[in-house]
Amino acid sequence: MLFNVTIDRDEDGVWVVECPAIPGCVSQGQTRDEALKNIQDAIQQCLQVRAERGLPLTVETRQIEVTA
Repeated sequence: MLFNVTIDRDEDGVWVVECPAIPGCVSQGQTRDEALKNIQDAIQQCLQVRAERGLPLTVETRQIEVTA
């Protein structure tokens, strides 16, 4: 499965990665590569927990255009 993730740095320089299609699925790392590896593990675990609880595996996400 392919998932879009967001990648950002917090005020302490820690890389924070979130998977918007899975509510609450967030991870972090000291490096960008570490954070991306960690989110892969987090996604697998989140999918497993959601399946065990009978929740939909993902929620719908879309891209929308906004004029700035």
